[in-house]
Amino acid sequence: MNVARNAGEVLAEHTTLELECIDRMCLNVHVPLLQSGGGTSAFFRGVRGNPVPSSALMAPMTRRFVSAIERFAQREGVDLVRFERFERKDDRTQTYLRRFEAAEGVLYIGKAQEKARVVRTERREDPVHGPYPWLVSKTAMVNHYYIHIVDDDFGPLFIKFCSYFPYNAKLCINGHEYVKRQLAKRGVAFEPLDNGVLSCADPALMQRLADGLTAAAIERLLRKWLKRLPHPFTAADRAAGIRYDLSVLQAEFALTQVLDRPVQGRVLFEEIIRENVDLGRPDHVQLIFNRRVTKRTPSRHRTRVITDGVIPSLHVDYKHSRIKQYHKEGRTLRTETVVNDTYDFDVGRRLKNLDDLKKIGFTANRRLLRVQRISHDCAIGAQRFDDLHRPCIVNAQRASALRFGGPRVQALLAALLTFKVLPDGFQNRDLRETVASLMGWSLETYGRNRMTYDLRRLRLHGLIERIPHTRRYRVTDDGLRTALCYHRTYARVFRPTLSVVFDAPPRTACRLRRAVDSFDREIQQLWHGRQLAA
Repeated sequence: MNVARNAGEVLAEHTTLELECIDRMCLNVHVPLLQSGGGTSAFFRGVRGNPVPSSALMAPMTRRFVSAIERFAQREGVDLVRFERFERKDDRTQTYLRRFEAAEGVLYIGKAQEKARVVRTERREDPVHGPYPWLVSKTAMVNHYYIHIVDDDFGPLFIKFCSYFPYNAKLCINGHEYVKRQLAKRGVAFEPLDNGVLSCADPALMQRLADGLTAAAIERLLRKWLKRLPHPFTAADRAAGIRYDLSVLQAEFALTQVLDRPVQGRVLFEEIIRENVDLGRPDHVQLIFNRRVTKRTPSRHRTRVITDGVIPSLHVDYKHSRIKQYHKEGRTLRTETVVNDTYDFDVGRRLKNLDDLKKIGFTANRRLLRVQRISHDCAIGAQRFDDLHRPCIVNAQRASALRFGGPRVQALLAALLTFKVLPDGFQNRDLRETVASLMGWSLETYGRNRMTYDLRRLRLHGLIERIPHTRRYRVTDDGLRTALCYHRTYARVFRPTLSVVFDAPPRTACRLRRAVDSFDREIQQLWHGRQLAA
């Protein structure tokens, strides 16, 4: 089998289609005023005209809303089903989708009991006036209604209403289904992929359509269906300003790359996983997400390889969010940034911030791929290796050798990996802090003069270059390959092998240690047999 040598070659030469698109997106549909006890009190007093706000006023609203849903299902001829415990809702939805033939409409309505935040009345005591009721937020198991819909523009989606006050809902859409619908409406030929597109007659138009999935389009979608579906609030309530608003609960930003050689893509992805098991380290995470990561950053710094059946996927966590990558359906490489909390990136939750979130998600995908491309191709030639082990003279300036295995050299080259993807490069102090940390030195021990000496070594050997008219440096392509080769060979091959050969107890030694011992015995016997008599 002719397998490409590295990730860069496959992604550059064997990618037939690329699409950046919002994937699954779950939005919180809520009335901002009603998310607190004080706001609820203001609603019943100011809008409904009840002098004493109480949760007893909510029960008639709930009964009317549930009755409206049941009447709607009967009038529209829509099934109202109760989901079984642990039932996969998507399986039932697929069954209805196969039978659905209209351009748009309600597929069915599902009912399930789930936890939700509700408003209750709590008895409190006042030392002067005695007991009084108070509205508080609590958690309770209540019925939720999943209204599964096929929209003419967005395809399959659902709106989940909580049947209890304040009647919060969730809107869940899929950006790839939106793109498929738009392509079909324009008569553009394409080959669908489960949750994606495999081929398209006009890729440029497809990307423009994906970019057209904006906050305004999603807002119009919600308003359109709120007018058609049963509404928990009356027309008078809505006229008084009780309107639903949208915020981002979870969003997936996907980059899909279709490969012309599926088997090669699977082999490549498995190689990428093996080469990137350390992506969860803080220094790598902060490069991928372009966020500063410290010891106080609330995140588990880890890389997970999760296998679903026989399909592995790579996961890297950052705070509540993550980036995942997998080989989809044997044909495409899918890279997704999943934002579970927009505050992880100092962005508000309101839907109006969608453009900022798209930029963050798509940029993180590209950064991850860039790291993988350069990390999967890190071999250097024998002549280059010899040159690095000799002092060099460039423009009458002399620089000492960069010897493999030297603690300071290894720390220098490991530190260069941290700064490769920074567009503005680095300066003396940036590299100095990282190298000092790796060596366990203080900044006083590793002063500016020693750092300047090391910068000259790196520059004259061609591993870094000065950015014109600045005091900043950037890592060259040759420097990156050298740093990766030195660091990975030392950390993954040289040091573990010597540890096994010399440090492992004989009884617990691995096959490598036993082989070395056997080789040593054979050599000794060979020399013993060649010794001459006295």
